[in-house]
Amino acid sequence: MSHQPTQNQHEEAYLSITKGLRELDLRAAAVPCDLVLIGDHAFPIAMNSQGQVLMAASFYGKGRIVVMGHEGYLHSFPDVVKNAVTWLRGDGSNNLSVGVHNNLKAVADNLQKSGFQAGVVGGFSDKLGAGVYVTDAYSVGNNPKDLVAFMRDGGGVLIAGQAWHWASAHGKDKTLHHFDGNKVAGVAGIYFSDHAAEKENLPVYPQIPSSWMAVVLGKDFEDDLRFLLQGISEFDIPNGITASEILVHGPLAFPIGCTNDKQAFLAGGYYGQGRVIVASHEGLLKLEEMAPFWKNALLWLDEGRNGVVGAANDQIRKVLGHSGLKCEKTDFKRGLSVFVSPSSIDKHADEILDFVAEGGGLLVGGHAWWWAQTHKDQSPLVDFPGNKVLNQMGLSLLGSTLKGGKFKAPNPSQALKDMYHFRHHLHRFACHVNVGEKLTKHEEDCLRKLSHDCSTYLRMKAHDCSSYTQVVSILTDLFKKSGMPQVSDSCPIKNAKDQVLLHMGTELYKVCKNPDELLPCLIKDNPLLPVVYNYKITVDVNTAGGEEWISSGLYLSPGMKTYIAIPKEIVNKGWKIQIGCQTDTLKSNELKRAPSVHERFPVSSEMMLVWNLWGGLIYLVAPPKTQVQGVEAIVQMAVPAPYYKCGVTTAEQWALLRTAPSPWAELEFENIILTVPSEVIRSLDRPDKLQLLWDEIMRGIADLAAVPHKFVRKERFVADVQISHGFMHAGYPVMTHKSSAAALVNVEGARTKGMWGAIHELGHNQQRGSWEFPPHTTEATCNLWSVYVHEEVLNLKREKVHNAVKPENRSKRIEGYVKGGRKLSDWSMWTALETYLQLQGQFGWDAFKKVFAAYQKMTNIPKDKHAKMNLYAETFSQTVGMNLCGFFQAWGWPIEADTEQKLSNLPPWSDHPLVRFG
Repeated sequence: MSHQPTQNQHEEAYLSITKGLRELDLRAAAVPCDLVLIGDHAFPIAMNSQGQVLMAASFYGKGRIVVMGHEGYLHSFPDVVKNAVTWLRGDGSNNLSVGVHNNLKAVADNLQKSGFQAGVVGGFSDKLGAGVYVTDAYSVGNNPKDLVAFMRDGGGVLIAGQAWHWASAHGKDKTLHHFDGNKVAGVAGIYFSDHAAEKENLPVYPQIPSSWMAVVLGKDFEDDLRFLLQGISEFDIPNGITASEILVHGPLAFPIGCTNDKQAFLAGGYYGQGRVIVASHEGLLKLEEMAPFWKNALLWLDEGRNGVVGAANDQIRKVLGHSGLKCEKTDFKRGLSVFVSPSSIDKHADEILDFVAEGGGLLVGGHAWWWAQTHKDQSPLVDFPGNKVLNQMGLSLLGSTLKGGKFKAPNPSQALKDMYHFRHHLHRFACHVNVGEKLTKHEEDCLRKLSHDCSTYLRMKAHDCSSYTQVVSILTDLFKKSGMPQVSDSCPIKNAKDQVLLHMGTELYKVCKNPDELLPCLIKDNPLLPVVYNYKITVDVNTAGGEEWISSGLYLSPGMKTYIAIPKEIVNKGWKIQIGCQTDTLKSNELKRAPSVHERFPVSSEMMLVWNLWGGLIYLVAPPKTQVQGVEAIVQMAVPAPYYKCGVTTAEQWALLRTAPSPWAELEFENIILTVPSEVIRSLDRPDKLQLLWDEIMRGIADLAAVPHKFVRKERFVADVQISHGFMHAGYPVMTHKSSAAALVNVEGARTKGMWGAIHELGHNQQRGSWEFPPHTTEATCNLWSVYVHEEVLNLKREKVHNAVKPENRSKRIEGYVKGGRKLSDWSMWTALETYLQLQGQFGWDAFKKVFAAYQKMTNIPKDKHAKMNLYAETFSQTVGMNLCGFFQAWGWPIEADTEQKLSNLPPWSDHPLVRFG
């Protein structure tokens, strides 16, 4: 469309239409109908306590419309009519001419008294020359398209009526498209529904009304599903088709085909006077097996017009040809009954929206997941071309995928009970939280999905879309009433309701209108901490080792905002600002913190405003392959953190810094950065001794890996109250539990008892795919570093540090493996480690260093596991000058004749440890 209003314009429109009004007393008036609103631009003017919409407005094309839920309102509320007509004229219009249908002569009289040139007419004509046309919903005439064209070209329409009585005589299933008023108002996203609404005395609020009580499904879709699923019992989605998931969120959108996990791969909906169906992979449109469904779908979209179907793809046209409708090879053009489009629909986006709104059928086939993978810094919900059209229709293609399989078609009579619809389930959850309504088993089962989808939906940040702002407003009210569960180590959250609230609250804070007002409802204990001002961060970075976090030594309290002045050299170059060190996303039935507690902001200007609901340490995140020297960023205001940096922080400075108020501390050494709760470093008076320990450890890790002592990128450890998996896990950063933090900074403990787990994870970070054989060695070869560092650096015998490598346990393990038949499927973890320890026992650590060094020079390394194992056997044999084929065969390795031939000139290792087993 040529005109795209903003949310501010929606608010301005609302204030114009309600100007001077304090209340709307509807109690004496006739029974109105509930209005259903869809799309980006329809918004409520009057809403009762049940969440039913009694008056609404919208934009369409260059024009505007106001809709009232009963024609009697045109007489009962002359001030509303006067305000509405003033707004409908458009900004800056001098056209005071108003055409009023002759059923509404009294309305014309009232408008004339207000200074309008109101004339009574027998019906709409484009020759009226009026700026605004006023009619009841039953008198739009034989050609409502003329009135729609008038509105599209800049005209204003005021229409009033109710459809519940009409529906009782003509059938509820016909209301949306066949009730006269909907042939005009529906095009702009406002429908007269078949539901009667409650009459009340309504206060007029200073902002667009919203209510968590609003029922968000505009119909039950039973008749639609009966038509679409006639003769269809199941959907067979081939595994070769990787489809995207469809988020169904509009009041007139509904799922048609879903997986057992309620992920929709087929969905439909109404938009204006037209209809839409989305298949979440174009391959589904090409399946001959699905031709019976596509026949139903095209007939549903065509709505009896027997028109032309336009599709550019030959294979799709062949399958769709079974419908009996004429299928023409064409790109989008006017005059089609149904247009079949790929999901990259943006080429004709505005035209297609108008086409469907004014009665056309749209069939979209395509996915968003590949686009999402190739546009990492963009949101598929917002930026994927197809969603710029589909979002307005209440359907969105997501970056997430679903697996193929056979899925039972839904039972049309059970659709509302069984189907998953984001907005409907959100409404039911609000009822559960606010007034204690009991959820059904199906609704409880969908809570985790609802939580995820709420996060996805809120990330649209579609503040120009009225339906989106309604959801934000509803959630804001919900949290103001209920608050958010206060989660902590001592107060974990186990029930689904609280977990959903925790997730929703985190995402809502990022997008709500007034986050500062919402903050006390989300975080109860948030003490003010002392701050520093205009703090400079020097940026010296060479990210040859991948993305790198640059520590600032600063912390933001929960909800605290600050500006950061960014050097122009790094603006729009892939840099980010990160708030929070805990980057694990949790998926657990028990939460000790919110699922996601860090925030990232792309560096897009020289002055960045940043914040995070959960607070956190401030980092600059440098992209890979970036070199920057000596530039400065300035943080306007933040809380100082205990931050020790080797070669920079003096003993005197540390004496003060270790008492800094931030709850998180960082210790940055030559090759590693430790991020721990501040409480564990408050008594650390000699960070230089800790530095010496970690410098030795990291050099030992480098020695075994045969890499330079200076790491390309410093390793990081972060100790968190809860992590995504395991007791610790590798990565950047290595994540460990808070309970392990003290051990990371305990020099005496490390030198006397060791720290097997921490070195194990650093060993994981040294593993390389070229000499790894997952899943067998995943938890095995990393322990080579644990053994090496403890024995060669910390001077601690391996058996003193870990029970698993005590001689007696090793012997039992070897005997058990041999007795079990030396099956490769049993060769893993400690058993697999034995193979390497026996090699080390015979040939020493230098052999491993030489092998790792040799691999660094290799090219064209095979990907096949068996081939890789043969290459390892060959490489180790050549390195030590001995044929090790017999040894590896004794361990069950698949050594090939070709490998034996290559090594036949070397002396065999004939007395290896497994010889005694025969």
